[in-house]
Amino acid sequence: MSESSSSGGGSGMGVIVGVLLVLVIAVVGFFAFNSGLLSGGGSTKKVDVNISAPSLPSAPSVPAPSVPTPK
Repeated sequence: MSESSSSGGGSGMGVIVGVLLVLVIAVVGFFAFNSGLLSGGGSTKKVDVNISAPSLPSAPSVPAPSVPTPK
């Protein structure tokens, strides 16, 4: 019989690295959202915008167009 030198231990290591990566991203996201880093700094801002637009001049009166009578 010939000896086989291949090993199947790579898939277990991939699962461990994947789980650790998900945990690191979850922890970083948790602290980023709870510290206010991604939600506007955590302070309340009040913005008061008051815009006054000038009124438009009145439109000139235009007579209604005449409707042609059918022949």
